[in-house]
Amino acid sequence: MSFEPVLTARWGLEDSASIDVYLKTGGYEGLRKALSMEQDAVIEEVASSGLRGRGGAGFPTGQKWKFVDKSLNKPTYVVANLDESEPGTFNNRELIERDPHQFIEGLLVSAYAIKSHHTFIYCRGEFLWPALHLERAIEEARARGFVGKGVAGSDYDIEMTLHRGAGAYICGEETALLESLEGKRGQPRLRPPFPVTEGLYDCPTAINNVETLSNVPHIMVRGADWYKSLGTEKSPGPKMYSLSGKVEKPGNYEAEMGITARELIEGFGGGVLDGKKLKAWTPGGTSTPMLTAEHIDTPMDFDGVMAAGSMLGTGAMIILDERDCIVESTWRMLEFYARESCGKCTTCREGNWWTTRILRRIEDGYGSEEDIDLLNGIAGAQLFKGFCALVDGATSPSLSSIKYFRDEYQAHVKQKGCPMKPAVRRRDPQEVAP
Repeated sequence: MSFEPVLTARWGLEDSASIDVYLKTGGYEGLRKALSMEQDAVIEEVASSGLRGRGGAGFPTGQKWKFVDKSLNKPTYVVANLDESEPGTFNNRELIERDPHQFIEGLLVSAYAIKSHHTFIYCRGEFLWPALHLERAIEEARARGFVGKGVAGSDYDIEMTLHRGAGAYICGEETALLESLEGKRGQPRLRPPFPVTEGLYDCPTAINNVETLSNVPHIMVRGADWYKSLGTEKSPGPKMYSLSGKVEKPGNYEAEMGITARELIEGFGGGVLDGKKLKAWTPGGTSTPMLTAEHIDTPMDFDGVMAAGSMLGTGAMIILDERDCIVESTWRMLEFYARESCGKCTTCREGNWWTTRILRRIEDGYGSEEDIDLLNGIAGAQLFKGFCALVDGATSPSLSSIKYFRDEYQAHVKQKGCPMKPAVRRRDPQEVAP
């Protein structure tokens, strides 16, 4: 049976971002249905669907909503994560640019479900165009009675605030996001307590990303059983996959969870660029361990990618071909994490900086065999020793590249530089030595 688009169904329509098109194609019917139900019943419907968070961790959405403590005599909040800073990930921004009301409806349903009257959207600072789309869409929804007092003709009030961040990768981490939203420095909090009990302004808070919330209206309209008929048993529903790098047709593609990497790269993506051979690829951005051409038939769902030795993450597939130097690619990935570390944890602040120095030394022809083992040693000392997962994700490029391409590292050492480039020893050794 062919797959019918769900999240991207309106993308081909003229003015698909407008509320008029959204209403003509069944928009806000999911919200109306939710408002006719008891709030716990809405949560149960989402939980029964098996929807899992699309922001990286894959935590069951309904279960997260159930954990929000509504007995504390405090306000509850829903925060939507539109930071989307993971390298290679760009599906949330296109969902907003092409169909923002789908997301807004999902956000409203989630607010009603956890008895929240105020929602916040944390938007990445660089997302100027998506933020303008959201501003317009929120005002359209307000003018039609879907935001503010008495949403959709009910007696339930939901306010919505768009907050622009200052542009920091760490603010994609939920507790750092909350700190930034409160006007503080974007650094992660020590957990517990978790946001579901002490989140925004120390109140119970549910945090979901844009793609996750965009699924919610469809579940409300079509039901949990329909949703479970898509994808796999433990990873149901549709998924937005972002393809970039050495692929003929980069872009965002919607498919059922469980589609193979081969179908995505060779089918949707048109194959590796210029007909070259696939060398390596990331399943969910650079913070997920890279895989090789031998893993091309991996099912792209949470369990399938984990069985292959990586993580689905955000579904951001960065493709490397035979022309790419693994050492240089790893070095550039680590430079990003070294720059974006908030500096709160020594293991992250110092470890990532030293790793980039060693990788640069190997790439420029001044490395040794001991440096390869040193990279593994540093990564081992970093794992699970930080306030958040940034440091854990930062170890993925070096650990996985050495695991699958150690011979390429050794060739750099033996030939005193990158064997794929004619120029070696491009810098003074004192610059690159730790």
